[in-house]
Formats: sequence, structure tokens, C-alpha cells
Amino acid sequence: MYEHGAHPRQVAARLTGRAVGAGRALSSQLTEVALDGGPGVLVKHARGARAARAEAAGLRWLADAGAVRIPEVYGPDGPWLVTERVPVGRAHGTAAFRFGRDLAALHRAGAPAFGAPPPGGPEDAYIGLAPMRNASGGDWPGWYAEHRVLPYLRTTVDEGTVRPGEAALVEHLCERLPEIAGPAEPPARLHGDLWNGNVLWGSDGHVRLIDPAAHGGHRETDLAMLALFDCPHLDRVLDGYQEGAPLADGWADRVGVHQLFPLLVHAVLFGRGYAEQALTVARRASRAS
Repeated sequence: MYEHGAHPRQVAARLTGRAVGAGRALSSQLTEVALDGGPGVLVKHARGARAARAEAAGLRWLADAGAVRIPEVYGPDGPWLVTERVPVGRAHGTAAFRFGRDLAALHRAGAPAFGAPPPGGPEDAYIGLAPMRNASGGDWPGWYAEHRVLPYLRTTVDEGTVRPGEAALVEHLCERLPEIAGPAEPPARLHGDLWNGNVLWGSDGHVRLIDPAAHGGHRETDLAMLALFDCPHLDRVLDGYQEGAPLADGWADRVGVHQLFPLLVHAVLFGRGYAEQALTVARRASRAS
């Protein structure tokens, strides 16, 4: 199953320098491995060496901000990635408020440009199972249209998931982004794939973030993705965020604009249902503007 006969326990021992105990498969790509004399690790078999390197670089870049907690990265090794295993607890309002405040600090840490990859990370990376190119751009509206929305829209049209007449609605919205994007902001340090499954509510009351598609982007994009996939206690997350870094006026009206990117990615991966959601969001965003 694994490349070159490697096994998760062997990879864990090599990257941690520790003796390992039993391993337990959590999925076809993820194995929990016990370490002698300490907490365990997770060993992930990524889709390739580039994907493992991109994820490791993203996690380290997020951790360097000293804001939201990130599991320790022991390293990528070919298609493998070994990280700290986080004991998971329950979501609650206090942790959500703290997470919102810490997420604001993460975003404030910034990025060199919109689309900038993490240091050491490849330009050709991934968001989930979909390719994602980290090409830098000048202003956010132009960069977002060219490198986040339109590439996935074209793929959905090529695959027949979206009809050309429907695509014109999204294309028109992209043309109007300079009018409706809100005040200009500097590039934020984004997690980039901040759906609820990548938010771990630790048993110690602190949130950890995993599986990033990290890059320089607009901070409202991370928040829009949390809203799209029903983050628990989102109201408290937003309260904490607003305390740490108040959002620009009209941010709630722009949520749909920022959700276009993840919805089109999901349309590429999972089909028409997400395409219809993207088209609905585009219609609403056009009317709201």
C-alpha cells in the first residue's frame, strides 16, 4: 500500500527519534502511532511529496505567528507527514472566544503578498484534494478573481458541472469585485481551508488548526469558510475576533463573495450540489452590492 515499503511506525520513529509503540489506522491515509514515554503522533500519507511539504510549511508558518496553536510538526519525509496528536475535547463558548481572538492575531501576522506561499512551501500546492496555485498578485480583487475563483469556475465548465450561461454570472461578479470588495487591507496570514473539520477543540480548552492551505489572502475569507461549514459557537468566535481586530464595515454583506472560492473548489471535487450553492451565493452577492 505504501511507497517503497515504508510503514507509518517506521516513519514516526525516523522523524521523532523516539521508540514507537502500537499503531492504529484512523483512515486509509492517517495512522495514530504511540511513542514510548510521551504523547503519540499522527502519521499522514499525503498524495505526494509536494503535498506533504506544502502542508508542513503551512503549519510551521502558522505556528511562527505565535497566535492560534498548531500541532508540532516533526517533519515531512517524501509523501509522509508526522505531527503531534492533539487530545480532543468539546467545543464551548470560552474556547471559541479565545480562538477568535487568536485567529485575529494570526491574520495580523501578515504575508508578503496576496497568494504568497509559506516559506519553503511550493507554489503549486493543494486545498484538500484540489490543486491550488500560490501565485502572488498586487490588489486583492484582481488576485482573488484570477487565482482563486476563475480557475475553479473554468474547471466546472470544462467538466460540465456548470453551464457557460451560469458561469457568466460568476464572471460578472468577478468584474465588479473592485467595487464590492470593501476597503483595501494588507495581505493576511491565512489558514486557507478553515472548515470546521480543520478546527480541533483541544481537551485543554485551546483550539488547534490542522490541514492548512496556507497563503497570503484576505482575512474575511477564513471567517467566511467558518460560516459556510457551521463552526460551533461562531458568534463567540466572531466576538473574540472583533475584539482582536475589528472587521471593516459591511463585512457581513461580503461573506458570500469570500465563500465563492471554497464552494467552487467543492464543486470541482464533489459536483453539482456545490456548484448550485456557488451560483446562489453569486446571485445574492450581486443583489446585495
